[in-house]
Amino acid sequence: MRPPLKPKEVTALLRERGFKVTPQRLAVYSALAHTNEHPSAETLYSQLIEDYPTMSLATVYKSVKIFCEVGIAQELNVGEDSFRYDARVQPHPHIHCIQCGRVDDVKTLPTDSFSQQVTEATGYQLTGQQYYFYGLCPACQQK
Repeated sequence: MRPPLKPKEVTALLRERGFKVTPQRLAVYSALAHTNEHPSAETLYSQLIEDYPTMSLATVYKSVKIFCEVGIAQELNVGEDSFRYDARVQPHPHIHCIQCGRVDDVKTLPTDSFSQQVTEATGYQLTGQQYYFYGLCPACQQK
């Protein structure tokens, strides 16, 4: 797993791609890169508003959209009302608890061979993939 980008690296990448760099934008990336929670934009906003009282929810939405565009975050659609985000951009599956909403990475499931099988079976040149599994997390199973 690749470590999160340092603020200087994020700054250089954003400027190189023509995007404005602000303390709020860097804070959004830092919060996203240092969690395993797969937060929504609303969750990131709630975490950051105390330290950045002038930040708007629109700033968070625009920031995560830019991060996805430049390839330092990915958007997850696990079937909820809003998207979630992940700074770990290497292809990997996710599992979503249908009771509490928790989303975790599935770290030990190799996806390369499956992607190759899809390519061979369909003739498509894959440009990306996302795998989602659904079930009850261990905590919800105990309830």
